[in-house]
Amino acid sequence: MTHTHVTPAVTRLYARLVVSDGPRAIDFYRTALGAEEVERYTGPEGRIVHALLRLGGTVLAVKDAGEGDPAPPALGGSPVVMALDVEDADAVAEAMLRGGAKIVYPVSDQPYGQRAGRLADPFGHLWMISQTIEDLTPEDIQRRTDEMFTS
Repeated sequence: MTHTHVTPAVTRLYARLVVSDGPRAIDFYRTALGAEEVERYTGPEGRIVHALLRLGGTVLAVKDAGEGDPAPPALGGSPVVMALDVEDADAVAEAMLRGGAKIVYPVSDQPYGQRAGRLADPFGHLWMISQTIEDLTPEDIQRRTDEMFTS
């Protein structure tokens, strides 16, 4: 048997967010982030087993927590940060806060040319909300990052 290196043919990649209350999470993402529900499938007790949401040019899935699929609070939090580039970081952060999100890092101007902050949504998922405020080269960003860590 000969083994050859084969690159997988990935056809789609999306985040699948496990939450404690699927319908409420979908409402939150719809209201706070402008998500559009594309599809929803439920189990016999009405729990969401899969819902697909569109945010801008991307999609994410939401499902209710269950056996084998814990939501972030059951794990003590989430190590994953969803990065969301938006036109107005302050407005999106405010909408998330109105929906019950909590500030991890407040939205502010960052040396890497972004106005950005981090919020935890009501379901324990982390979101970095950012908007470009300055066009920088990769070299500029690295120089500013170096300066951040040496000052």
